[in-house]
Amino acid sequence: MKTIKTALLSFGMSGKVFHAPFIDLHPGFELVGAWERSKDEFTAQYPNSKRYDSMESILHDETIDLVIVNTPTYTHYEYAKLSLEANKHVVVEKAFTTTVSEAVELKELAERKNRKLSVYQNRRWDSDFRTVQDVLVQGVLGDPVEVSFSYERFSPELSYKTHKEEKGPGAGIVKDLGPHLIDQALYLFGLPDSVFAKLAVTRELSEVEDYFKILLFYPTLTVQLKGGYFFKEPTPSFVVHGKKGSFLKSRNDVQETQLLNGIKPDDSAYGLEPESEYGILHYEKNGESIREEVPTMLGIYMEFYEGVHHSIADGGNEPVTADEGINVMKIIEAAFKSDEEGRVIPLS
Repeated sequence: MKTIKTALLSFGMSGKVFHAPFIDLHPGFELVGAWERSKDEFTAQYPNSKRYDSMESILHDETIDLVIVNTPTYTHYEYAKLSLEANKHVVVEKAFTTTVSEAVELKELAERKNRKLSVYQNRRWDSDFRTVQDVLVQGVLGDPVEVSFSYERFSPELSYKTHKEEKGPGAGIVKDLGPHLIDQALYLFGLPDSVFAKLAVTRELSEVEDYFKILLFYPTLTVQLKGGYFFKEPTPSFVVHGKKGSFLKSRNDVQETQLLNGIKPDDSAYGLEPESEYGILHYEKNGESIREEVPTMLGIYMEFYEGVHHSIADGGNEPVTADEGINVMKIIEAAFKSDEEGRVIPLS
């Protein structure tokens, strides 16, 4: 198996939780090192790797094949571009970039350099979303008519991560939680015909939008995407209504919590939701109304890195392509335009 030597551009929460454990465990990767600007926490956890004191030292290391751009959103375009120009394959955290034009430019650069470029949309491999996808594939609901995906939290205080809260091209909830929901919707249903959005500031001291409702309009389907911080009693985060029935599911993927608590992806309990969070499927079949619980599928973030390895080692498609990242940015730009102009925005 080809070994892909990999470095992280950050070892904060995302590096510790979403990237390093999978790269370290996957037999096709070698976790060479991480860029830490002041602290030296990385080598304490991964003593066979090394700390880099600058991004330039990573880019100049010719042994490194893959760079993970897991830094604040406003840096994604610059850091991914520098990494591609240094002939590295690249994985970029969400949001892919801050504009569609930046995303397109990165895609074209990767193609010219013959490098792989993928967007880290790990929520495709959440247990809850995988279960929703499986129910849709089974066809028991018939053609979907209305779908709602949401992030409903109760968090009135501003985040300590100032890059998310201070005005800037990468700040705000639409580019933080929005890309997860948008990617999930586009993965299931493709690009819509048009977009309508309402964005708002709801927290007293917030400088950026912290609430959104985005409607995606298809010929026979409406998809609602919603996120905010004043939902003390959340409703089901996944609601699918079809011509034959409905499916309701909580957002309860356990992977992030387990990883934060030190549970590794190779643990037998990893990715397993409790039975109390099973979804409810209510549908018509042969004139009979059936209402039943649906066991939740396994959460498997490792599938993303399995796909990255396949794309680099075997020349396959990236698990999340640059084109898919561009489409998410198209929806984000349309949402901001819709809110500003108060109208439905057609997608060309």
